Amino acid sequence: DFIRFARGISAVPIIILSARSEEQDKVAALDLGANDYVTKPFGTAELMARMRAALRSRRSELSGTVRQKFTLYDLTIDYDKRQVSLSGEVIPFTQTEYNIVALLSVHAGRVMTYAEIIREIWGWNDSGSIKKLQVNMANIRKKLGVKPGDNQYILNELGVGYRMNAELEIG
Repeated sequence: DFIRFARGISAVPIIILSARSEEQDKVAALDLGANDYVTKPFGTAELMARMRAALRSRRSELSGTVRQKFTLYDLTIDYDKRQVSLSGEVIPFTQTEYNIVALLSVHAGRVMTYAEIIREIWGWNDSGSIKKLQVNMANIRKKLGVKPGDNQYILNELGVGYRMNAELEIG
C-alpha cells in the first residue's frame, strides 16, 4: 500500500529496506514501482550509493532532457547513432542486444525486473521469456569482454533482474 501511495509523489524515489529476502517479495515491490529493494544486512555505504543512484535516475527522468550519450568507465552508448563502443571501438550488437543495453542505461542505478525488461523489449509478459533475456545478456557480456562474476557494467540481481552500474555515469 505504501508503494501505491508513494508512486504518486513523482520526485521521490522509493527504496525498500527489508528483512524479507524472498524473491517474490522483491519482485512484487519492484513491479509495483519501487526503484530498489535492499535486504538486511546492508552497509551504510551501500545504502548511500543506492540512494545516490536512485536520485540521479529520478532527476534524469524529471528533467525531461534527452541524453545523447551514456558513459561508464570505457563503455559509451551513443543513443543518436544507436552504437555501443568500448574504449572507442564499436561493438557489433544485434538490435535486441542494443535495446537491452540502452534500456538499462536509461535507468542506470535502478533494478529493472525481468518482467519490466521483457515488457519493454519484446512487448509482452511471458515468464518463459526470461531464458531469452538471459541468453541475450550472456551475449552482451561476452561482446563486452566481461568475465563471469565481473560486475563492471551490468549487475545481476539474482532472481529479480538487472541493473546498469551508475557510479560513474556521465552525460
